[in-house]
Amino acid sequence: MEKRTLQEILDISILNLGNKFDLTVSIVIQLLILFVVSWLLVFIIKKVIYKSKRLEIGKKFSLSNLIKYAIYIISFAIVLYILGIDLKFVLAGSAALLVGIGLGLQNLFSDFVSGIIILMDSSIKVGDILDVDGLICKVEKINIRTTLVLTRDDKFILLPNTLLTKNKIVNWTHTDNKSRFDVKVGVAYSSDVDLTMKVIKEACKEHKGILNEPEPFVRLTDFGSYSLEFVVYFWVDNVYRAENVKSEVRINILNKLKQNNITIPFPQHVLHMEKDTSKNVVS
Repeated sequence: MEKRTLQEILDISILNLGNKFDLTVSIVIQLLILFVVSWLLVFIIKKVIYKSKRLEIGKKFSLSNLIKYAIYIISFAIVLYILGIDLKFVLAGSAALLVGIGLGLQNLFSDFVSGIIILMDSSIKVGDILDVDGLICKVEKINIRTTLVLTRDDKFILLPNTLLTKNKIVNWTHTDNKSRFDVKVGVAYSSDVDLTMKVIKEACKEHKGILNEPEPFVRLTDFGSYSLEFVVYFWVDNVYRAENVKSEVRINILNKLKQNNITIPFPQHVLHMEKDTSKNVVS
């Protein structure tokens, strides 16, 4: 039996399409090595980035994703080169096709571009609390086309990235995890204003979820139709569950007002009745 050299083994053809394409053992091995190297690079770089203490978790996610996509693109180009496919001819031949596809898939490409923008400028990061057209949600994962968010109803929603770049978005945790909220309350006109403000402020400060710094404060905002209108302002760091805090603060305020004999009036309407003084005329 004739022994084959290593070069002869590497040159064994697995798939031959004439002069157009010839898949050999050597090419398969190169592709496998490229796959392993690419995977290891992504894995190692991700580990290094996430171990860094200088970057926030959101920026770590964005940076690792950008590097991952860059490695995948470069790897794909190398694959084409190994297979003997000239990128110039590929780009020239697919130009017209790409234009046609682009016209039909404008929204899809817009989402891809928006995803790259979000990952690069870090205006929206993993863990941020967003207000998207009234939808309060927490960013769980940013993909190249969509962003996965978790609502306060504990429902996962996939938002197109275009929605996050074209529309007005409120990012409650862009620079700081704490944010200010308020609760409104109306009391009877006969109430002591100073005592009322003191009681409302104490009700806030007693809640464990409210920060001491900045300190909560109360304002008399308006003279209502049947009550004095007060608003208490406070800061919380658990922005995502702020509605629970607001509900508990209202309960505290209500109990405190009852303890100090301060009443919350019912809506009042004054009706003026006019007596008909007209007399019947007999002809």
